[in-house]
Amino acid sequence: MNTTIKEQARFDARLSKEQKEFFEKAAYLGGFRSLTDFVILTVQEKAKEIVKEKEQILASERDSQIFFDAITNPRKPSKTLKSAYEDYNAFVSTQKND
Repeated sequence: MNTTIKEQARFDARLSKEQKEFFEKAAYLGGFRSLTDFVILTVQEKAKEIVKEKEQILASERDSQIFFDAITNPRKPSKTLKSAYEDYNAFVSTQKND
């Protein structure tokens, strides 16, 4: 039989009586089986949003840095790029003459 056992950890939080009652009400109205299910699912959704947003910002900053570096420190053109440039100029000059 192929079964996997997930390792579990405990999370404890102190909250006021009013907060607990409010969260329990939200869990009940939301159709959750328990306050624990409500808290875990709600926190997990919010955590995913935060991580996704921050990863997009980091990727954007990294892309900006790469672009800035390419603009401020351009590489010398390769033989292939020089050849393409010459081919383009030859093509454009023949089009002007037609």
